[in-house]
Amino acid sequence: MGIEDDVLKIGKKLEKLVSSGTQDHTQAMDLLGALRDTKMTLDVLQKTRIGMTVNNLRKASNNDEVMGLSKTLIKNWKKLLSNDTPSVPRTTSRSSGDASSQKMDETSNDGTDEAKDSGRSKDDNSAPSTKSSNTTDAVRLKCRELLTNALKSQGDLEGMHDPEEMAAAIEDAIFEEFNNTEMKYKNRVRSRVANLKDVRNPQLRQNVLIGLISAKKIASMSAEEMASNEMKQLREKLTKEAIDDHQIAKTGGTPTDLFRCSKCRQNKCTYTQIQTRSADEPMTTFVFCNHCGNRWKFC
Repeated sequence: MGIEDDVLKIGKKLEKLVSSGTQDHTQAMDLLGALRDTKMTLDVLQKTRIGMTVNNLRKASNNDEVMGLSKTLIKNWKKLLSNDTPSVPRTTSRSSGDASSQKMDETSNDGTDEAKDSGRSKDDNSAPSTKSSNTTDAVRLKCRELLTNALKSQGDLEGMHDPEEMAAAIEDAIFEEFNNTEMKYKNRVRSRVANLKDVRNPQLRQNVLIGLISAKKIASMSAEEMASNEMKQLREKLTKEAIDDHQIAKTGGTPTDLFRCSKCRQNKCTYTQIQTRSADEPMTTFVFCNHCGNRWKFC
């Protein structure tokens, strides 16, 4: 069993604790301890969504130990982002910067005395920043506005990037690729907006805002890469079925006139039987019309 499967199992148990509303601190600490001892990778974080689960547990718990260990895990996992997205200092006012630092401290502080954290470096207590160039181009500004609206949502997690800053960085990366605001540029922006607003795939927006997916990466991702896990599984299933149908048609079958095609109404067919289910269930019959090429599954 791989790390991803182990993390998924732990995540399901944590989700059950959160949804049930029980305060089983011992079990929560055991599960969080198992996550702490796991050699976590950025890929596992993205696929399992364990960061969201641990943060939900932190919010639901009233136990100091559970909240402290949850914050420690979240902070440690954020360090993995340094391998994927370079950190760039933000250029904000003093008051805005102080507020941002305080917000990050609430998420990443491990629950110990503030005096212990005061000696840590600034980079340890702040999330990776985004950067973008300034522009007065009306089209680019409108695209940044659309991206900002797609990124905004109620109930965002602590430590997330500012939607306006992230939107500007995404637009900047798209513009750098095309170096104009013509049709390819606009289509790229539209696809980002549509996927980020997709209510069936909220994880994409969250991963962008917490930095698991960088602005440069989301700017160039394909539709398949941005799709939800459910959509990816559906596409894999449909692809496999298409391949199986193609192989059946190529290998031929047994000629028969017992089947009538629903399209051309001819009965010049061939059929093939394959065991697609368990051995104790009947075989599946696939029929191919030799007249029009229609294929169907006979149950």
